[in-house]
Amino acid sequence: MPSLKEIKGRIASVKSTQKITSAMKMVASAKLHKAQSQIEQFLPFELHLSSILNDFLSGYNEEEFSSVFSESREIKRVALVAFASNTSLCGAFNSNIINHLHGLVNKYRALGCEIEIYPVGKKVEEAVRKLTTAVEMKGSYAQLMDKPAYEGAKTIADALMNDFLTNKIDRVDLLYNHFKSAGVQIITEEPFLPVDLSQRKETKAIPTDYLIEPDRKTLLETLIPRSLRSKIFAVLLDSAAAEHAARVVAMQIATDNAEEILDELTLQYNKQRQQTITSEILDIIGGSEALK
Repeated sequence: MPSLKEIKGRIASVKSTQKITSAMKMVASAKLHKAQSQIEQFLPFELHLSSILNDFLSGYNEEEFSSVFSESREIKRVALVAFASNTSLCGAFNSNIINHLHGLVNKYRALGCEIEIYPVGKKVEEAVRKLTTAVEMKGSYAQLMDKPAYEGAKTIADALMNDFLTNKIDRVDLLYNHFKSAGVQIITEEPFLPVDLSQRKETKAIPTDYLIEPDRKTLLETLIPRSLRSKIFAVLLDSAAAEHAARVVAMQIATDNAEEILDELTLQYNKQRQQTITSEILDIIGGSEALK
């Protein structure tokens, strides 16, 4: 059995760990609050932009509108944009994304497609480097997970749109953790390019009369790229919020586990101390009896 000194050392170590996990939980909670505020500030803009785009597409009766970004073609080269975190200690947040990414890579590889990956976050970047299947990693965007910025999201979106327009890629998929609540993050895989305009037309908003200058088609050709840039930024904010939420939960669980371990160690310490005291009393009694 461990000595009292060893048990006291373990108790001190667990208490120290508990202080760290508790502090990390508070830091993650503050970052989560900030991330939620950013989403709340950006969401009205994205929703209004999407509403205007849907209105224009729904009311486009002059001719069947088609965009260069909605062109569907044979898929030979795919781009995957995967969002993860820069650090660990956030539960299964990163492993879920990486496992799903492996599945996507295998699926497209089985179809004979070439694959390029835009990693947003150090953890997914490290996972891409370890892939046994040959893929091309396009840049490093880890800094965006620490400080989400529209300009960084715009850089990714513009690169994807340019490659799609020049036929360097035929399809783009986004892979990220969707922030549903503080305790729930959902793995989300959704297409980014080509844009499905027919689906947007089905989600028709309340009809609105617009004065359009110069014309509807020109305006749509301007709105669609802006909508795509906004989408990347929205996903970036969503993933950042999901990361902080996952870390809050993970640190809370770690803190609770530390408390349980402390209770067990304290009980073990008291039992061991009681046994030691009892043994010493018996030795004293035995000695006194021997002197009689």
